[in-house]
Amino acid sequence: MLQTPDAFRATALPVRAPLTDGFCRKIRYLRVSVTDRCDFRCTYCMADRVRFLPRKELLSLEELDRLCSAFVGLGVTKLRITGGEPLVRRDILEFFRAMSRHLATGALRELTLTTNGSQLARHAEALAACGVRRVNVSLDTLDADRFAALTRRGQLAPVLEGIGAARAAGLRVKINAVALKGASEDELFPLVDWCAAEGHDLTFIELMPMGEDGIEDRIAQYLPLSDLRARLSQRFTLEPLAESTGGPARYVRLAETGQRVGFIAPLSHSFCESCNRVRLTCTGDLYTCLGQEGATALRPVLRGTPDAAGLEQAIRAAIARKPRGHDFDYSRGAPRGAMARGMNHTGG
Repeated sequence: MLQTPDAFRATALPVRAPLTDGFCRKIRYLRVSVTDRCDFRCTYCMADRVRFLPRKELLSLEELDRLCSAFVGLGVTKLRITGGEPLVRRDILEFFRAMSRHLATGALRELTLTTNGSQLARHAEALAACGVRRVNVSLDTLDADRFAALTRRGQLAPVLEGIGAARAAGLRVKINAVALKGASEDELFPLVDWCAAEGHDLTFIELMPMGEDGIEDRIAQYLPLSDLRARLSQRFTLEPLAESTGGPARYVRLAETGQRVGFIAPLSHSFCESCNRVRLTCTGDLYTCLGQEGATALRPVLRGTPDAAGLEQAIRAAIARKPRGHDFDYSRGAPRGAMARGMNHTGG
């Protein structure tokens, strides 16, 4: 069992020299995949018959606690829990409760998650009690039939119920929608109008060349966000915003509704120069760039020594090797910089 927040309330982690890469970027944001399992099989994310990792290869909740606490001690202030679908992991709320102690000490400023929303209705109140204040929900369409086709086995109604439960629990909800040619053009205004009515922020994400199969289809599905933004400007007045949520999204405000709409465009508008985030997989591999294959295996260090100094040294060495940027590119008519690993393993 993980220890409760009360057991740690008087033991705030000492913050040492911040994590800084070779390009003087301070790493403040850790995205942690707690499982590669998911109850959906989204066409752009996972193979239909995906092979999940043996459970023994996944980090235990205690190991995830130790690793995340090490990062918080090194200056990480934002922790996002991802998957797969994080809420399908057994006893995952114990991990959220354990991480909430870092919110109590002030070392961690934000604890949040990205979810497909399928399990959100039964967990929303408990997440709020752990100090989670906002969640990102992946939702590409409000059409039930298209939703079933995109997710292969998901249903729209439970996701909408989960979003409603999150709102009732006091959580802010941001909707993430992947831009897909042949789909998002039809979904743009229904999603914008629905989010305005429900009070949700909305962010569109460009499709990246990642996954175990279907890479060759990515260029046919790729829709530059400049196209969606141009369509949006035909109906609304777009006011650029300087504010950020700590991630790569760039926001505009729709003057007519007052709502925020974000754009994450790793291909058409790289944001690598300001990247402050790294990803930890459910097996303990640390990826310092989503668009590069190089990773540092922290699990052997974690299991091989109880020495906190050794773990810190391994983390700092990995951060020092963080590359300048990714190699994603569709400009020459074929996906370049493609990553064979799936997002469910790396973390969304």
